[in-house]
Amino acid sequence: MLLKVFGDRTSLGRAAADQAATAIRRAIAARGQARIIAATAASQLEFLSAVTQAEDIDWTKVEAFHLDEYIGLPITHPGSFRKMLMEQLVGKTGITHYHLLDGDAADPVRVVREVGKQLASAPIDIAFLGIGENGHIAFNDPPADFNTEEPYLIVNLDEACRQQQVGEAWFADISQVPEQAISMSARQILKAREILAVVPDRRKAQAVKACFEGEISPMAPASILRRHPNATVYLDTNSASLLGPQLQSTLARDSQVSVGS
Repeated sequence: MLLKVFGDRTSLGRAAADQAATAIRRAIAARGQARIIAATAASQLEFLSAVTQAEDIDWTKVEAFHLDEYIGLPITHPGSFRKMLMEQLVGKTGITHYHLLDGDAADPVRVVREVGKQLASAPIDIAFLGIGENGHIAFNDPPADFNTEEPYLIVNLDEACRQQQVGEAWFADISQVPEQAISMSARQILKAREILAVVPDRRKAQAVKACFEGEISPMAPASILRRHPNATVYLDTNSASLLGPQLQSTLARDSQVSVGS
């Protein structure tokens, strides 16, 4: 796994978008299509804006899967990840083959089963992720399930995760944040051929430190990315600010560093 550090969110987003676009073009050239997993959140705005402007991508050959969604939240709600996916990615590119997680459906278990079957039907070329303030990937809050092979899970959201959504102004207070969500599993994320995590902002610094300097542990869910042979985590100077002196020194010299298991 590689850590890369940039001076600000904009340069981070552009660099990550360049890598993402290259992976998509490569997959289309090799197999006639690209299968991607897309994250949608405040931290992804600059990245998604840049990748949707990438040249020479035939988006009609891209199949997109949704990373996670709240249970019981309508797509019209500002905090709906389906709404963000449609606005930030699908609507800007003209992707026609996409799979939404309908968390507002009468039977979320059926959604998990049906979209999971589609997801598992063929390899994913690249997964776009963020990392939460509590270290989660998708909605795999600590302690995350590192063992299940199920593509999607119904999970309970912890208080730190729900409070983050209030802090990002998607909800007025924590009582409005759903307590459950549909989440892609950690092991399913690791099945992607390539993983790209976009993690800006000072509020993510403690999670970055815990996940990339501590042990690989379900209590630091994003630490599992260190087991992937082709994962890149994009940080800015704020999110990287609590990393130890030795790692900081290496990053200062080389702007990227390999972090293993």
